Amino acid sequence: MRSAVGTFAIGLLLAATPATAKTVVVRAAHMVDVLAGRTVDNVQVVITDGRIAAVGKPGDAAPADAQVIDLGARTLLPGLIDMHVHLTSDPRFSGYRSLEYTDNFWTVVGVANAKRTIEAGFTTVRNVGSSNFDDVALKQGVEAGYITGPRIVPATYALGATGGHCDSTEFPPSIKVPSPGIANSPDEFRAAVRKMRKYGAEVIKVCMTGGVFSKTDSVGAQQMSFDEIKAVVDEAHMLGMRVASHAHGTAGINDALRAGVDTIEHASLADEESFKLAKAKGAWLDMDIYNDDYILAEGAKNGVFEESLAKERMIGRKQRETFRAAHAAGVKLLFGTDGGVYPNGDNAKQFTKMVEWGMTPLEAIQAATRSAAEALDRTADVGAIATGRYGDLVAVDGDPLADVRVLEKPAFVMKGGEVVRAAP
Repeated sequence: MRSAVGTFAIGLLLAATPATAKTVVVRAAHMVDVLAGRTVDNVQVVITDGRIAAVGKPGDAAPADAQVIDLGARTLLPGLIDMHVHLTSDPRFSGYRSLEYTDNFWTVVGVANAKRTIEAGFTTVRNVGSSNFDDVALKQGVEAGYITGPRIVPATYALGATGGHCDSTEFPPSIKVPSPGIANSPDEFRAAVRKMRKYGAEVIKVCMTGGVFSKTDSVGAQQMSFDEIKAVVDEAHMLGMRVASHAHGTAGINDALRAGVDTIEHASLADEESFKLAKAKGAWLDMDIYNDDYILAEGAKNGVFEESLAKERMIGRKQRETFRAAHAAGVKLLFGTDGGVYPNGDNAKQFTKMVEWGMTPLEAIQAATRSAAEALDRTADVGAIATGRYGDLVAVDGDPLADVRVLEKPAFVMKGGEVVRAAP
């Protein structure tokens, strides 16, 4: 037991020890307050040990030894969030071209894409599907300081049925492809959820319907039964995880919503019933309405299967029309781009499409900040410039609420109080 004298002496020593907290002060002419839905002028953000300690005006109290970054006339925003990416994919190697590379090549691709993504202003991403648990490796590499990249919410392998969108359907029976995410009954899907969580998944991704880039299926056909998706949802929610459901077709979308999934990815053929179910269940639609332009312009050159291009031609515009209808109906919408289907790092090009198809610039920005943080259940950490959250900041030249395209060329990016892209 310490003596009273000893305790007093230790207290004096601690009081005399200088604070080691790192403080950064960031100043700018404007800031988009995504929580209040307005622009604030003449702002100062104080970040201590990676988190925001205060948001105020230049001249407010700050440690004398703080690093000061003055961004001048620029506009500050929270670090952006993309809710649907595949960091370990490169669209230039589509179709059978990917077979020219060894399995671990895609981890290297992920390292490069992680850097491109954060330099584009996206400081948090949800990686909804990768092989070999590569997204967990990237997350660990970023957090350990080995590579530069955003905060990553990994899904590991996407779960799906034999012969479905998440299975490898482009090979003959003689070629066996490891498929840890393939299951064919409620019990098997429950076990798969547990396995993905065991190896690092923080969100569960399922393939409820066919898809554009799977070779042999119909894009809208349902591929999991209601009982199977309900088993996934119940197991994931019991374990404290959320569920993202790939679903283009109406029946699959609606069964996934009835089962309680948290987000519907793509949602191309959602109908009025889908909108009602989403609103009743509190679910979000996460619609990748930019990448159609890239797929149709570059897909054939990149080796995309002709079957896939035909499906994209069928589904692309319809998805955008569904986005507009969902927004008009008051459905909650997120910013998710399917990065990897187009080049990672071009994520911000989707903002323009969201505005073109019905959103205001502010709504599009909120979909990639405030709303995304809510859907991730991480409002204590990301999604706004607010006290207690991470010091994740983006600055742009111009007013993004007048011209959302300025987000495509950020002048400054900071993650956790550390500069990723310095302002020129």
